[in-house]
Formats: sequence, structure tokens, C-alpha cells
Amino acid sequence: MALYAIGDLHLSFQSEVKVPMQTMGKVWIDHERKFRENCLNTVREEDTLVLLGDHSWGKKLADCELDLKYIENLPGRKILLRGNHDMFWEARKTEQLNKLYEGRLFFLQNNYYTYEDYALVGTKGYCYEGKDTPEHAAMLVEREAERLRISFEAAKKDGYAKFIMFLHYPPTNIMERSSIFTKMASEYGAEQVVYAHCHGEARFHDSIRGKKRGIRYSLASGDCLRWHPLRIL
Repeated sequence: MALYAIGDLHLSFQSEVKVPMQTMGKVWIDHERKFRENCLNTVREEDTLVLLGDHSWGKKLADCELDLKYIENLPGRKILLRGNHDMFWEARKTEQLNKLYEGRLFFLQNNYYTYEDYALVGTKGYCYEGKDTPEHAAMLVEREAERLRISFEAAKKDGYAKFIMFLHYPPTNIMERSSIFTKMASEYGAEQVVYAHCHGEARFHDSIRGKKRGIRYSLASGDCLRWHPLRIL
């Protein structure tokens, strides 16, 4: 078995709002086909694929059923994380989504997923990007950190001691060397932190990449990976 990750599919098979992702570069042209082909050539049915948020432009679940069906039909077990554009997914309704898609998709929020002897934990996360007040950003960071802690503690209570941590937002902004998310990764001994959200080459180094204090940090946004899933384990 292998573990892969990628984020930011930004699918719009069904939603009325068609966002021209092609304006962000040629890598976005026909990206749905490219990604599916790469998955079929790489991911096996016994593997696990973590999708790091921004799955669909649909604002309600009924608006993104075809997008989720596309994900469902990809090979392997699919684990979904919330992104900032995933309006169809309210955190408090995660359990309902997991019941609705049981055996097809797993929604990672305030819970964890087992991969061999690892617990996969994650949340949307947040970092200040200058688009809101520092006070509001601090509130969002605190909320997301608490959700992440719930995931860690649930896995720890069940006896897990090996963790891989997933975020949608990068763990730090361009002004930070550390954050509550990097500190939590160190506190619980996460071996890796994998994140997405950063689009365009100018933003690929907005946050930590490579090893820091024994933890490997990886950016896995789709355009950064040219739509090839990143192997984690």
C-alpha cells in the first residue's frame, strides 16, 4: 500500500459558477483529465489518496455531486480535507457526510483515519494573508488549531503514536518562522506535514518546505505537482 496527497482540484462539473482557473496558467488547462490519467497510472486500489481541500466550486452539496462522483471514481481510498472554497461542507455536518458517503469517501475533520500504524489527522487550518483583520485571522487560527487538537487527541486516545498531519492552508505565512500548527506538529511528534492552497510559482515558497526540526513539510497543491499525486509513504 502507498499513501498519496494532492490538493486544489477546483472542480466545476456541475456548479453554475465557472471559475476560469486557466487564467492562473497553462497547467490548469484540461487539468481534470490530466489528474485522472495520472491517478490511474499511479494510484492502485489498495492505496490511499488524501485530497487537501478546494474540491468543488459548488456552494451546496447538491451543486457538487458530480465533482464528488469524479473523486469517488478515482482509484484507491479517498480521504477529503476541507478547503476554504468548500462551501458545501460545514464542519458540524462532517459526521453526516461520512454516513452519506460511507465506503466511498472519508471526510477528515475532528476525527482521524487509519493508515497502517499511522493516524492521519488534519483540518483546514488558516494563516494571515492580509485579506482580513489580524484579530479575525487570530480567531480563525485558534478555531482550526482546536479542531486539529481534537483529531490528535482522538487518535492518541485510541493508542496511536505515529502521525501524519494534513492542512489545506500552509502551516505558516510568508512572515512566520513558526506557528501554532508547526508547534502542534512538534508537540505530537508528527513525522510529516502536508498542505496545499498555494497557487502559481510565485507562491510555491510562501511557507515551509523540506525538513524542519525533524518534520518533513511538503506543498501538494495540484498545479505545483503538475497534477501528479505526491507519494507520502
